Amino acid sequence: MTSLKIGYKLIAEAYGPAEMVRQCVLAEQAGFDFVEISDHFHPWVSEQQHSGFAWSMLAAMAAKTERIELATGVTCPFIRYHPAVIAQAAATTQILAEGRFTLGVGSGERLNEHVVGQGWPPVHVRHRMFRESLEIIRLLWQGGYQSYEGRHLTLEDARVFDLPDELPRIVVAAGGSRAATLAAELGDGLFVTEPSADLVAAYQGAGGSGPAYAEVPLAYAGTEDEAAESARRLFRFGITGWKVQAELPNPVNFDAATALVTADVMRSNFGCGPDLDRHLEVTKPFVDAGYDHLALINAGPDVDGFFEHAANGLIEEARGLGR
Repeated sequence: MTSLKIGYKLIAEAYGPAEMVRQCVLAEQAGFDFVEISDHFHPWVSEQQHSGFAWSMLAAMAAKTERIELATGVTCPFIRYHPAVIAQAAATTQILAEGRFTLGVGSGERLNEHVVGQGWPPVHVRHRMFRESLEIIRLLWQGGYQSYEGRHLTLEDARVFDLPDELPRIVVAAGGSRAATLAAELGDGLFVTEPSADLVAAYQGAGGSGPAYAEVPLAYAGTEDEAAESARRLFRFGITGWKVQAELPNPVNFDAATALVTADVMRSNFGCGPDLDRHLEVTKPFVDAGYDHLALINAGPDVDGFFEHAANGLIEEARGLGR
């Protein structure tokens, strides 16, 4: 395994845009290696009440930090966007961040994509659209005027004029072997939300050799009960599984789908409370499964306390799991 990098998940559905930029600055000061920010139009559940434009926040983060790496976690590059726009946005962000940006991409959720009135295709169509999107982004990053005619997406005589000296990495979200294979073929890395060694094996078996990103579910608070309740309030959507997360259209639907989720359910799925050993216990399976870029989620209520906790041992102890 390459050296383990520890990052921080910026939950853009739970906090406003200015707070997201502040948390990125604090993450750099605490010693995190990277941050990754969600790219949503809607929040997941009604308690969240935020969903700022990721690309504006990333530009501000690039201007206010010097070292920390930035990533989308993740962007769907079709329907709500056209992949030409994402090719341009990612190239510009990489320039502003002076080479510190990674483009995390996935096949999206109805929650965010239905808003433009183009419908929500079945999953096999979305996979084809995703592939075509990555082909278009790669094509535009070659420079010059480019055209593309796919089964679902078209590019007409387009050029991204401002390209960075070093192109951003493309890290592909995968929940199954098909997407893991696509990550190996058209991406530069893998992105997951569960400690699945099978996905790493599928990615590497298809020829992938890049970094493997994962999100680690933690919730920091003064007590385990307080942390578990905060996780229930802000992150209960996360235990519904991808087939639910990809298909429901609005926060009210996720509220209904998660109405019976209790704090005890979240306690069993998240590292809840102030205890460092419990946080490391939840982190270790991701390391054992082969992931080398771990984005720590804090679904707890004490943001500043979590950064202090991270700086005072969590980051270094988590990195040590990879040694």
